[in-house]
Amino acid sequence: MMKKTFFAAAAAGSLASALPADSHAQSSVTLYGVIDAGITYVNKVASVTGHGSVLKYGDGVSQGSRFGIRGAEDLGGGLKALFVLENGFNSGDGTLGQGGAMFGRQAYVGLAKDGIGSLMLGRQYSLSTDIIGAAYTMGSQTPAGNYAYHINDLDQLVQSRLNNAVKFSSANFAGLTFGAMYAFSNSTNFSGAPNTTAGTTATQGSSSAYSFGANYTNGPFGIGAAYTNIRYPNGATPPFGVSVANVNTGGFRDLETFGIGSRYAIGAGLAWANWTHTRLQPLAGRSSTLNNYEIGGRYLFTAALNVGLGYTFSDLGDRFEGKWHQVNGAVDYALSKRTDIYLLAVYQKASGTNSVAGRSVQVQAEIGSAPSFIGNAGANSQLVTRVGLRHKF
Repeated sequence: MMKKTFFAAAAAGSLASALPADSHAQSSVTLYGVIDAGITYVNKVASVTGHGSVLKYGDGVSQGSRFGIRGAEDLGGGLKALFVLENGFNSGDGTLGQGGAMFGRQAYVGLAKDGIGSLMLGRQYSLSTDIIGAAYTMGSQTPAGNYAYHINDLDQLVQSRLNNAVKFSSANFAGLTFGAMYAFSNSTNFSGAPNTTAGTTATQGSSSAYSFGANYTNGPFGIGAAYTNIRYPNGATPPFGVSVANVNTGGFRDLETFGIGSRYAIGAGLAWANWTHTRLQPLAGRSSTLNNYEIGGRYLFTAALNVGLGYTFSDLGDRFEGKWHQVNGAVDYALSKRTDIYLLAVYQKASGTNSVAGRSVQVQAEIGSAPSFIGNAGANSQLVTRVGLRHKF
């Protein structure tokens, strides 16, 4: 990310009369962002009459479009004050993402101490996203991004943002890092409460969560594990999804997920694998469990050209059932250090049926870490291709 010196200079200029000259030499403010846009073709999307094909503008696929402000102040003795305010937006129409929040991606402030770690307060990512999602997935290692992350992100690998959170992240101890966090419900019900409806009156619930994990890297090798538990996920703002494609698990009491991932670099190549296990507990009745198994690799043919290929198998069991096989392909060409163009091809095949309200319902395909990217196929298979442009600043 590039520091915007004009931004820092303007801030320093406004404070010049109040602060000694050396005080703002010890501080920094960085403006950064990503804009992702492109054209996506989908062969099957659910419609009133069944399904049809769609050619559409799509953004935030390789990475969510965003702009943010990151700051640090040196307090002396290895202690720093840090903050991040990060906005998510849609480049197609300019609207805000994350339910319309101004800083819906991240908003936190805290302290960091050399050799110990950091303590941050605010809206932050879970350790499942920080550790597994950020290092051991096709979505993070190639521009396949949100098309390659697991269906609807129930395992919290990419969009797991927790409100009202206190988070400790350790310093690096010979390659080992670890962390833990707790997100308050800010409700008289400490653990939270589900959304409720009485007649025509709907009452917003509340949600709490906790997460912890650890990661170890040594040269070309890395391995990490993380656990996240979200109580009353539909009571959060915005709510966490509990559906897998067209299968609504009804897991409104508890969403808990554990994952482990690893990777190894060999020359210009990188290989990775991960497994996540997610349990979705309804307010009453049996839980459903979702296991995702992913393997993949990436090879850098030149300094500018790299190609990635991955496979994910998703297996839903217990109360509801379904199986999904997904193959992801990505070609990325860097025009500069900050701008690249990419091509994606993703295919998914679903199987299984469930009994819903006394009738048999076929499991559908659905590519994407959220329904907003593409949506249900209206059939048991779905093919997506895309050409995209990404710019970082």
